[in-house]
Amino acid sequence: MHIHILGICGTFMGGLAVLAKEAGHRVTGCDANVYPPMSTQLEAQGIELIQGFGPEQVELKPDLYVIGNVVSRGNPLVEEILNRSLPYVSGPQWMGDHILRNKWVLAVAGTHGKTTTSAMLAWILEDNGYAPGFLIGGVPMNFGISARLSGKGAESEFFVIEADEYDTAFFDKRSKFVHYHAKTAILNNLEYDHADIFPDIGAIETQFHHLVRTVPGVGRLIVNGDEESLQRVMKRGCWAEKETFGSAPDAHWKMLEHPDGSFDVLFNDKREATIHWKLTGKHNRSNALAAIAAARNVGVPIAQAAKSLESFESVKRRMEVRGVVNNITVYDDFAHHPTAIATTVGGLRQKLGQTGRILAVLEPRSNTMKLGAMKDALPGSLSEADLVFGFGSEKALGWSLGKALAPMGDIASAYEDIDVMVQAIKAKAQPGDHIVVMSNGGFGGVHGKLLEALK
Repeated sequence: MHIHILGICGTFMGGLAVLAKEAGHRVTGCDANVYPPMSTQLEAQGIELIQGFGPEQVELKPDLYVIGNVVSRGNPLVEEILNRSLPYVSGPQWMGDHILRNKWVLAVAGTHGKTTTSAMLAWILEDNGYAPGFLIGGVPMNFGISARLSGKGAESEFFVIEADEYDTAFFDKRSKFVHYHAKTAILNNLEYDHADIFPDIGAIETQFHHLVRTVPGVGRLIVNGDEESLQRVMKRGCWAEKETFGSAPDAHWKMLEHPDGSFDVLFNDKREATIHWKLTGKHNRSNALAAIAAARNVGVPIAQAAKSLESFESVKRRMEVRGVVNNITVYDDFAHHPTAIATTVGGLRQKLGQTGRILAVLEPRSNTMKLGAMKDALPGSLSEADLVFGFGSEKALGWSLGKALAPMGDIASAYEDIDVMVQAIKAKAQPGDHIVVMSNGGFGGVHGKLLEALK
């Protein structure tokens, strides 16, 4: 089958393209911004890319158009497809029908931690010989790729997928994850996000319950028992086995933390394993509990799963060290929601104690942040930082970042010019500092600019 993918350079659609190619399909695609690194990765797979959405692309005459959720009505190619009554489908539905059919799907859902938890779960299965396929919204360092059909050797029956709650396509406003038909599903957490498509948290809870409705009776839900929002979701009905993780007395999975960063894994209040690793933050320990619980559902012993996580190398752009200059460490992190920002900065503070300063560098660029829905929460989310540098113009955001950070006083400043901000950071940075750059975009290459300036 020849499929032509609209919006191919997004993380999900790019991964879908790789999987389709591995599955033997001819794959072409287009996007508004065809540039590295995704363009080079796809071209290396033999996938032909076209810049823009010109209607003349229908002359490629593919068997099917796979349409990403970044594409909307009014798009010239979409209008041509509709006018000619050509066959089209959403990316998530194509995944469900052509890649995930007859697989044991392990789906990881939640406002935060989906990418890291998916990567942990995939690595546990890989390290224990399951050779899973996966599609993850980041690049796990243990694998070096974000998607594959299966590991080496025989085709695996297991597939790990990051299950996003964002909408499916312009013609399907259900969340992506309803198309995946998970047998094992992790519900990691649930907060208000995606203010561009969800009016309130209740609307997101409804979508999460749509996911719960798709998990079969022989399946299993791994649910964060500390989240009131998820408790409300589960009260709407549950038809599969359920295990909970967290700090509640009745949680099936708990952790006992030690001062050195290691922690015990408790299942039904019995210590099953101790994990020694280099990751920081309670959020990662919670992610690990969920991944171990999901792996146990497909037969991986708890002690084995815990042992595998000791060699887990995290995910690119999750507190990834980009360089050290003059004893100043520069990190790259994907955090863009206030809760994720607080978790990132707080996790580093826990690791450092009071032995080093944290300089937080933030670009609020997600749709939710641009709508200003979370701006009042920014000062609180950055409270563990010693200095804060924000980047974003009032014209681009629609609100003043400087005013939002004003409650922090002199420790926070806002900029509309990256180079000016880099010089300001350089002037304040000292040996022993840790500079954490947080954005869900490329941030104008600020990491490299900082490392060069700090020389």
